[in-house]
Amino acid sequence: MKHLLYAAAGLAALAFAPTGANAQDASWGCQVLLCAASQSPSWQGVPYCIPPMKKLIAAMSRPGFDWPICREAKAGEPGREEYEECPAGTKVGYTESGNHDDWNRNREPNRCVKTVDRCENRAQFQSLYGDEEANRRAGIIISYSYNSNSSALVARNNSGCKVQISTPRPRRANDWYFDIPNDKGVKERFWFNLRT
Repeated sequence: MKHLLYAAAGLAALAFAPTGANAQDASWGCQVLLCAASQSPSWQGVPYCIPPMKKLIAAMSRPGFDWPICREAKAGEPGREEYEECPAGTKVGYTESGNHDDWNRNREPNRCVKTVDRCENRAQFQSLYGDEEANRRAGIIISYSYNSNSSALVARNNSGCKVQISTPRPRRANDWYFDIPNDKGVKERFWFNLRT
């Protein structure tokens, strides 16, 4: 936690060193960067940050928007990652959107997928995934595998042992980030959101 405060203090020193100005006098890009780097509280809890961040959010919806840059901090534009990493034992998967012809073009990495053998421990599988209504509410999709010898029969009866479990990928609470160089030039990542 201390290193975050030091990084923000270092950023403020970089941004305002030449003139000795106050934070209010900083460029809009530096105001946004300082506010985005605020961690405890986040920018929503810092009265000074509300106007520049609301201005940013409004500007983002206009055509031709360019992210305001704080050149003194050498941080550039932010990045964005909507989803968390998938839990251990799963991999990133996709959900189809649109018709099958468009599937490869219109998919998002919004699922976590794992393959399990439901025959190894039927009782455990049944307790975890046996309630179709609970699966639907939780966004769990179960795809049954089948072997090539009896594919139609096995698929129809859902009697294969190998199944693919697909769950919604967790979304990040703070999905935007700046990589801000500290006083040693090492970039530190500061996550933030743009919710008002």
